[in-house]
Amino acid sequence: MISSWVSARLATRDIHYGWVMVAVTFLTSLISSASVGAPGVFILPLEKEFGWTTTQISSALSIRLLLFGLMAPFAAALMARFGLRNVVVSALAIIVAGLVASLAMTQAWHLILLWGFVVGFGTGMTAMVLGATVATRWFTARRGLVVGVFAASTATGQLIFLPILAYLTETFGWRTAMGLMCVMLALTAVAVLLFMRDRPSDLGLRPFGDNGIPPVPAAPPATSIVSSAFMALRDASRTRVFWILFGTFFICGASTNGLVQTHLIPMCADFGIPATTSASLLAAMGIFDFFGTIASGWLSDRYDNRWLLFWYYGLRGLSLLFLPFTDFSFYGLSIFAMFYGLDWIATVPPTVKLTARHFGPERAAMVFGWIFVGHQFGSATAAFGAGLTRTLLESYLPAFFAAGVLCIIAAAAVLLLRRSATPIATAA
Repeated sequence: MISSWVSARLATRDIHYGWVMVAVTFLTSLISSASVGAPGVFILPLEKEFGWTTTQISSALSIRLLLFGLMAPFAAALMARFGLRNVVVSALAIIVAGLVASLAMTQAWHLILLWGFVVGFGTGMTAMVLGATVATRWFTARRGLVVGVFAASTATGQLIFLPILAYLTETFGWRTAMGLMCVMLALTAVAVLLFMRDRPSDLGLRPFGDNGIPPVPAAPPATSIVSSAFMALRDASRTRVFWILFGTFFICGASTNGLVQTHLIPMCADFGIPATTSASLLAAMGIFDFFGTIASGWLSDRYDNRWLLFWYYGLRGLSLLFLPFTDFSFYGLSIFAMFYGLDWIATVPPTVKLTARHFGPERAAMVFGWIFVGHQFGSATAAFGAGLTRTLLESYLPAFFAAGVLCIIAAAAVLLLRRSATPIATAA
């Protein structure tokens, strides 16, 4: 297998194969998450072509965001049972199938079925738990940094392709932009098949930074996939820590994916800003987020993660409250893009680290999967709520003010966590 040959070649140069896993996982998260963010570009073209309302389209997008989160804990269990590569390739195939079928949709229920349920199910099979699983299995040292890289790829993928997709949509139509997404997903699946492996022990390695006992291949979990996921939820939900992380991540999703990613482009259109310009603004946020989230991973290995989350949520809330006062000028929006982008998803590395600290590395991925459900509940709520606000009040601004206030609340809530903790015992 090519991965064994690559691992042997890298070993002669003292390079751990875990960094290859970082590269292929980064690519997977980057491209699959782009299919989550892409529909934000298509809201206005779909309204124009089919006459669908913002509320109807937002309903499909909120379902997609909700499933993107609800699948997370079960995706972690699927990866534990069937392996990373099998699950990821299956997920990419489902996403492509949903997007290809959507090229022929003509009714609103087609949109809800394909972009809501099918694409939501496929993207949810990887979601953020893929990065959390790879980081906890393949790395002992530099784990926070690796989580930061993966989180950056997820958010950046949702944003950085938007200008290209917006240009293709305006020039050739939304179906051409969708075709490009399908090609990129197919190429990513090939890379996964060639290079992704389940655990370091598959290549006779220990995790990066682990100098302990020789690796022993792990046995599949004895319980079923559904049972494993719900047992993790049962044990975690008995703790205050879980609900604080769940609640703050709900606010994280409501103030990012569900609101800004989904509705910033149509909101800017209300102020006379072209789609390509507002998509470029989101791409700029993605670039700032890339560096901000990686820096967050580096910081999470060195500083109190509670205080990192306090500053991240607090500054995000202030930036959202500031947005309506920018007059949507180039200068004002540029300042917003920089500060908001640096903080877009910087919350992920500290949240993953706190989850592993409180619940232990073995269950970190599944418990984080349930915490990520909170993130996507928030995303779905904001995606639908902001669309409803736009339909009823003809303005997105109340939704942005509400998200800013919620972020301030989240900043205060994370300080209720204990500074240090012994991993909470859980049932097998």
